[in-house]
Amino acid sequence: MLCGRLTIVEWCYFLSVADGEGSATNWEEGVRPVVWRPPVEPSPAEQAVIKAVRRAKLFVFLRQHRHELFDEQFQAELAETYADSPKGQPPVPPARLALATILQAYAKVSDDEVIEATVMDRRWQLVLDCMGAEAPPFSKGTLVGFRKRLIGQDLDRRLIERTVELAARTRGFGARALRAALDSSPLQWAG
Repeated sequence: MLCGRLTIVEWCYFLSVADGEGSATNWEEGVRPVVWRPPVEPSPAEQAVIKAVRRAKLFVFLRQHRHELFDEQFQAELAETYADSPKGQPPVPPARLALATILQAYAKVSDDEVIEATVMDRRWQLVLDCMGAEAPPFSKGTLVGFRKRLIGQDLDRRLIERTVELAARTRGFGARALRAALDSSPLQWAG
């Protein structure tokens, strides 16, 4: 894991689509977020964490359903909150930041605690696809900037609604409990 940058897998994906037709990223147009495609099937390390989780089942639910929650269409909506930039690194995939935002609201933790949890808590690593990370997969500033974009485009409510709807449809987590927890933690007041 590279500190505050793309993982090797994300970088390889970025390079493979940088010149492709219809790609999320094209060097001539500017730097845009990549579509996040974490593995669907849990690794052996992830399976061990899933098995060990006794409480906080939201982590397991999000790990098992993140690919459904963040389909390519919704990821494209999230990516549109970023302006094209002719230079710099591609932004952290918005789907990863959105998952961190959901966990932050649910756990009622500060931005600093989110960054710490990505390195210190295997449950957060499970959801964010950064098992064994020694450095955070994104910075506090990246998280804060993403949250501002999310709220500015009214995608925060859409994110909550999609998450609650998925919980209700799959019965993988209590939809009412999830709505109550997320609705009682307004995303704009995180800090």
